[in-house]
Amino acid sequence: MSKSVLISGCSSGIGLCLARGLRDQGYRIFATARQANDVDLLIAEGFEALQLDLDSSDNIQTVTKQVLDLTENQLFALINNAAYGQVGAVEDLSREAMRAQFESNVFGTQELTNAVLPAMRAAGQGRIVHISSVLGLVCMPMRGAYSASKFALEALGDNLRMELVGSGVQVSLVEPGPVVSKFRDNALKTFQTNIDADKSVHAERYKQEIQRLNNPGVNSRFTLPPESVLKKVEHALSASHAKPRYYVTTPTWIFGLLRRVLPTRVLDALLIRG
Repeated sequence: MSKSVLISGCSSGIGLCLARGLRDQGYRIFATARQANDVDLLIAEGFEALQLDLDSSDNIQTVTKQVLDLTENQLFALINNAAYGQVGAVEDLSREAMRAQFESNVFGTQELTNAVLPAMRAAGQGRIVHISSVLGLVCMPMRGAYSASKFALEALGDNLRMELVGSGVQVSLVEPGPVVSKFRDNALKTFQTNIDADKSVHAERYKQEIQRLNNPGVNSRFTLPPESVLKKVEHALSASHAKPRYYVTTPTWIFGLLRRVLPTRVLDALLIRG
């Protein structure tokens, strides 16, 4: 029987690449997306696809039950990929905007993880893979909400890895830097929805941010295709001892090193210019 994998956030980018690539490797893929039309597209590609909204506890429990029923409680892996980025200075973010960022990127992700863990524990094996970010390692201006959510995901992943020792379930964090996706398009939408740029003390900086979000060619020399993430996830699923962390893209390797060796103020200066 093919090992089964549940993946969140498969509408495009990294999630869709993981679904296609792992299916080619022989895994049975349960691909999920938030929007019904994206689910229809996944079904048209031949995936077993379900609509998953990480903001809804009821939906999370329903999808989990469906997948566990279909796999006879033998789900091998969960890949937590679904997330979005809220751009904006911390002082301009409402409580509602911050809450929404954490509902999807942290609370919903952890609830989904908790829902599949009993079956994995009973089977004595399993893999949990969190798609985190370089911004779960370092912070950058105008990325406070997103970075905070990824720092939280990193902490939860580290704790879960230690708490699952001896269970047969392994936990890995994958930390991409810039990867080709629709991430910037979605970030621009949430920025325009939640930030009143004209009334902010950061109005001039926001003009630069909007230009950056509208220009996918910025820093393109560091941007990798989503297949770069697929290679790391393949290892996390197939290795007898999965790594706790997988860095992806040059910026992640650089900042992963610099945060350990540079004084905080020097690293701050680099990130502010970044």
